[in-house]
Amino acid sequence: MIKNLYELALDGELTAQCGGNLDSEAESCVSIAPLTGVADAFALGDTKPEGAGLQLRYTGTELDAFAVHWAQSRGLTI
Repeated sequence: MIKNLYELALDGELTAQCGGNLDSEAESCVSIAPLTGVADAFALGDTKPEGAGLQLRYTGTELDAFAVHWAQSRGLTI
């Protein structure tokens, strides 16, 4: 059984993965880092000042399912 992901430490620092509009007015970066203690789990953060220090945590399976569903709902192909 998977532990509470919010109890696990980060394996390094959240690093920015940017995409979309990259100008200084509307930066859209997501930060990501693996979690320790689980083979396939990640912390996601928002690089905007309003999101500083806030995280969502997912297993790799959960994150993959989200990404696939999001892409399909937007008519994108993977």
